[in-house]
Amino acid sequence: MAKKLVVAIDGPAGAGKSTVAQLAAKKLGYTYIDTGAMYRAVAWKTLKAGEPVTDEKILATVKDIKVALRYEAGMTKVFVDGEEVTDEIRTPAVSAVVSQVARLGPVREKMVEQQREMAAAGGVLMDGRDIATHVLPAADVKIFLTASLEERAGRRWKEMKEKGYAMTLEELRADIARRDKADSEREISPLVQAEDAELLDTTGMSIEEVVDAITGRCRV
Repeated sequence: MAKKLVVAIDGPAGAGKSTVAQLAAKKLGYTYIDTGAMYRAVAWKTLKAGEPVTDEKILATVKDIKVALRYEAGMTKVFVDGEEVTDEIRTPAVSAVVSQVARLGPVREKMVEQQREMAAAGGVLMDGRDIATHVLPAADVKIFLTASLEERAGRRWKEMKEKGYAMTLEELRADIARRDKADSEREISPLVQAEDAELLDTTGMSIEEVVDAITGRCRV
């Protein structure tokens, strides 16, 4: 029986990590853990209060939050305190504050603790900004997934358009560039490629090609 690996995928906003990671996990028969969704869940609950998003509000929100990821009906569903929020956490409003949420130490500590517990048994594929460098530094396979800014903005624009959000390509390009800067410059676990991670530039690649490239690196 093949060993159940721990796979870590990092990369910037709009690189398509969530999409290809879910498909690759399904192909490998692994559990997919969407770490970005966990931070989005904290952002969503903070916004739900209807008050300005401050560090104090975020820290108060994360104290007793329970974020659960479950594989149901062929997809990973996200729950916050028992309520399913899979679609709600993907709005532009949540995207606008998620970097602010993720840079706070107590938030990351709480989420990382849960992520490591989920990965302990192996057979896990996890994606985010600091998985290979911080969350799972001993992962069996490490991949840094990226694409050009233009391609990432185009992908996100198409995704938003299909969901009915009226955002321009220029707005999305600026938003992704801003998130790149925030993620790479934050003091706690910044977005960087791990020294032992393999760079996978997906510019011009189809989803199927990227999934094949990832699963090919996981065959033992």
